[in-house]
Amino acid sequence: MKRGQISVLAWAMVAMALPLLGQSTAPTIYAESFRQGSTRITEETFDATLTPDDATYRERIKDALGNDRYELTISPQVMEGGKEITSWRVRLRDLHHNIYSNILLADQQPSPDAKNNLWWLNPNRFSSVPIRAKRIVKVDGFYVVMQVKDLHFTPLDSPYLDSMAVHFGFSNSDPRTVR
Repeated sequence: MKRGQISVLAWAMVAMALPLLGQSTAPTIYAESFRQGSTRITEETFDATLTPDDATYRERIKDALGNDRYELTISPQVMEGGKEITSWRVRLRDLHHNIYSNILLADQQPSPDAKNNLWWLNPNRFSSVPIRAKRIVKVDGFYVVMQVKDLHFTPLDSPYLDSMAVHFGFSNSDPRTVR
């Protein structure tokens, strides 16, 4: 090989690495819920691991007094007529006000705006929110942080998920300013 020439193998390695360059730092997307109140919560963090066999996750979130106040639910989205999971949807429901099924929405009207879709964990490359983005939603007087830490497809080149790990944080202070 002459000096300055790159082998086919080297080109292949460069081509595989290029998509990873932009993924070194996950973007942070912030939105405020349509729910603007003063309710504070008991701060906590936890991880949810989702699989087709364990596809739904529920967690009660306590208010500052230690009472159950919200319910976080993660449920799979499947193709119509199929059972393969293509994404997961996160919902936060106020147990005192059941009229709203999901208070993680920035606007109650559907829209393609990324800030109104932070609750949808969609790995599709055309999704309005990158799958590994750090998602922060201010709800009432607290903040919900969500970030997909790991995901896996079966088969690898398919759109069907066989696992996803999501980290959640609930805080009364803005996580964008905490150092």
